[in-house]
Amino acid sequence: MHAMNTAPRSEVDAADVNQSVPQIQFSSVTKMYGSVPAVRDLSLTVRRGEFLTILGPSGSGKTTTLMLLAGFEAPSSGDIMIAGHSVASVPSYRRDQGIVFQSYALFPHLTVARNLEFPLEMRGMAPDQRKVRVARMLERVHLGEFGGRMPSQLSGGQQQRVALARALIADPPFLLLDEPLGALDRNLREQMQIEMKSLHKEFGITTVCVTHDQEEALTLSDRIVVMRAGRVEQIDTPEALYDRPTSCFVAKFLGEANILEDALLLARVDNAPQIGTFAMIRPERISVLPKTAEWAQTDQRQYVAGAVDDMIFAGPLRKYHVRVGNNVLIVREHVAADQPVFQPGEEVCLTWLRSDIRFVSP
Repeated sequence: MHAMNTAPRSEVDAADVNQSVPQIQFSSVTKMYGSVPAVRDLSLTVRRGEFLTILGPSGSGKTTTLMLLAGFEAPSSGDIMIAGHSVASVPSYRRDQGIVFQSYALFPHLTVARNLEFPLEMRGMAPDQRKVRVARMLERVHLGEFGGRMPSQLSGGQQQRVALARALIADPPFLLLDEPLGALDRNLREQMQIEMKSLHKEFGITTVCVTHDQEEALTLSDRIVVMRAGRVEQIDTPEALYDRPTSCFVAKFLGEANILEDALLLARVDNAPQIGTFAMIRPERISVLPKTAEWAQTDQRQYVAGAVDDMIFAGPLRKYHVRVGNNVLIVREHVAADQPVFQPGEEVCLTWLRSDIRFVSP
């Protein structure tokens, strides 16, 4: 266990974080529950100072991966390295890490200040140093006046801040987040996403987060791992994953996607599709025009005629379902003044840049 320092990590070495140095490594890790593999041959590197999110549906293996990293589960085969040392057989209580659970797991019988002080006390920090660190951390998470309250006297967002503060206060080398914002309503989730991003930037701590919330993953992450059936489907930056998914699964799981199966929709695309792939385009890359608009196929743009099946108003967005031949395409546009609104049954024209087409595997 490393020696404690009374200054936050951001004041000690955040500026010296080397993004290229691996801090966590999974090497061919498999976890079996009986005859069922929850994680299959997982190899993954987490860079020092990185915010990496593991994203996937229920049963994809994302939570099991986090439990393996936390030491709550042991791999059936393979190895897990932290800072170059194997921890595959090291129990959780011997790993120096911060953890935030979806339920927050605050001690209900301790005040907010005592919740934050407890991990410092367990590490042998002197009482006067503990008080200084707790006061500083409470101010950092905007709870300076709440140290004497019990967890039950706090809102969900305030409890989340306490849980994050408690995980960070002992200056761990890495932080694990298990569906950290899942218990909050939408507005609070958005506020906490901003707060978590700010905390990560300030402390520079390596963070591994598990979530099923695509928006949360896109907002917070330096890189995202998309898992499916215990395996890594794709790993990349949020921008690259969204714009250049490699499979139908990733394209549809990370946002909405139109899979273009009708040859009519693929006339003169920029790049011929590889055998065994499907053409895909994001809904916001398609524009909807009146049927009477003048248009003609060009080298840059594709135009097709269709009819509106449905129109959905969602505040700042308007979504259309447009039938083109045997396909129903989703179109998503931002609501603007003097914008034409098309009703179900109305004939329209759809257009998109040919360069916006992507090809994905099944």
